[in-house]
Amino acid sequence: MSKLISCQFNIDTACVELVFDDGSRISIDCTAVENEVADNRFQRSELDYLIYNDPLVYADLVLNGDPEAYLKVVTEYNPLGS
Repeated sequence: MSKLISCQFNIDTACVELVFDDGSRISIDCTAVENEVADNRFQRSELDYLIYNDPLVYADLVLNGDPEAYLKVVTEYNPLGS
């Protein structure tokens, strides 16, 4: 199994890029992910937060997790007065 060397957001390509010690790379198109899993601006905002502040967690969520389920939990809408 390859060891992860770096994980960062490339603002020029709008991709989170992972580089491994064996030379392999993974590039996650963040715009495509948002278009597929985010239903509203709050979910897009949550994904943007992860992209800029913790790209490794974002990459793990996209590659190994369930981003749709995650977004439903963290962006649950509770109207005032309920």
